[in-house]
Amino acid sequence: MGEANEALPVVVVGAGPAGLAAAAHLLGRDLTPLVLEAGPAAGAAVREWHHVRLFSRWGELVDEAAAKLLAPTGWQAPDPDRYPTGQEWAEQYLQPLADALGDGVRYGARVVGVARRGWDRVVDAARGSEPLTVRVETADGEERIAARAVIDASGTWGLPNPLGGDGLPALGERVAADRIRYRVPDLTDPGERARYAGKRIAVAGSGHSALTALVAFSELAAEAPGTQVVWLLRRGEIGNTFGGGDADQLPARGALGRRAAQAVEAGHIRTVTGFRTAAVHRASADGEAGRLVLESFDGVRLDPVDEVVALTGFRPDLSFLSEIRLDLDPVLQAPRALAPLIDPNVHSCGTVYPHGARELAQPEPDVYLVGMKSYGRAPTFLSLTGYEQVRSVVAAIAGDREAAERVELVLPETGVCSGGGLADNVEEVAGADESAGGCCGPAAPATLTLAAPAGASR
Repeated sequence: MGEANEALPVVVVGAGPAGLAAAAHLLGRDLTPLVLEAGPAAGAAVREWHHVRLFSRWGELVDEAAAKLLAPTGWQAPDPDRYPTGQEWAEQYLQPLADALGDGVRYGARVVGVARRGWDRVVDAARGSEPLTVRVETADGEERIAARAVIDASGTWGLPNPLGGDGLPALGERVAADRIRYRVPDLTDPGERARYAGKRIAVAGSGHSALTALVAFSELAAEAPGTQVVWLLRRGEIGNTFGGGDADQLPARGALGRRAAQAVEAGHIRTVTGFRTAAVHRASADGEAGRLVLESFDGVRLDPVDEVVALTGFRPDLSFLSEIRLDLDPVLQAPRALAPLIDPNVHSCGTVYPHGARELAQPEPDVYLVGMKSYGRAPTFLSLTGYEQVRSVVAAIAGDREAAERVELVLPETGVCSGGGLADNVEEVAGADESAGGCCGPAAPATLTLAAPAGASR
């Protein structure tokens, strides 16, 4: 790369946890970061699940380089043993970090394309000498930003998986969008509570977001007469969906699993296993008009429901990288070298090895996918893993290959799996036994739909 290109900023897509940490590491190496965030504030995606509490403690949620950048501002690190909510993570860490970066963060800047200046993906010439360009949409129109490198930390939050069991939207799913949600509802909000109170609700999913929703709806059912919940599982049996319980070294996650199991046992939730949604119909029978009828691929139709909450995971948005040469695993849509390390059919959060620039590099020079975006459709993401990714990637961009190859991440024994828990289970977590089991030990890999949540939306 020429000297002129080296003077250009490194563009970071997304002002979420991984993106802001990348910017802090760039500053630490005297490189110029430019963080482009589509939302109006740092951690825009995190703020959308503000009411959910993480499984990870504060001690695993603050990047080391970011803490150094924040120190001169008078920032006080939160209690490392506390579990923050999404709102607390955004307000007490992500926004102060973005503020410390100053003009290095731009809000309302949506990235819609990345390319080589003057060259599409087909042409070989000048790919190693011409700078990258980032096409951005803002309230004032479009612009093109030249960059020496691009770190895509845009996450996956903006692209939830559909309800359909084959990975495509179920027939009729889009038409019924007014009654289908893809996020854990905040039942402390009066409007959200009114939407579900006294209604028939279907919850689809087997991950921790689904368990969080089940517990919340169970409590609503106990307080609001007429509230009924049906839990749809694609797997043939509940099995170990509830996780390791007391054997789970992540107390918050174990507590959530126990509470979800108790909700099912209490009779507030009816479980339907082996149900893979193929179609969504509008009911027409007297008294049921307007409700939704879900049909499985084997033709089974459920009783009509008023609302559907689909919590079936997320996938990466690759549309704005269409002119970039990517080498992604055909199954997970993760960098090909990383995919075998994170395959949920083989690995859980505790068995994913630390990795960095080597595994994340793409055929397109100086382009990296990091954070939850790098995991593609794999669910078990670690916040600390994301911070190690950006440390290594920034070292590679700076030309420090030794530091890029060096593994500096030492995970706690729990592995610090990311995810979402209930916002009100602090006492239960504090009393849990933290000495048993392994990171994800007894729990089979499951979709963690709020996994250190995907960075910020682009």
